[in-house]
Amino acid sequence: MRLEIKLYGAERCHKTLHYKNYLEALNLKYLFLDVELNFAFAEELRSLYENRKLNFPTITIGGKKLRNPSDEDLIKWIEKLIN
Repeated sequence: MRLEIKLYGAERCHKTLHYKNYLEALNLKYLFLDVELNFAFAEELRSLYENRKLNFPTITIGGKKLRNPSDEDLIKWIEKLIN
């Protein structure tokens, strides 16, 4: 079973764009949730953090939450959880 990858961010954010490009380069399917254009996505992101802040970019892989991970950490978790 493949775990769902979600990328919470904003189109104007260069780090969000980096993760979009990175995931696409790895040929991984993911959901991009623009927290600035969609209130429900923003609320979903806020619910992941005790402080209820819009901490983006955040990537979730199944139940694992990664806040602005390094490429090295991201690939480690992708390999651990998906492959």
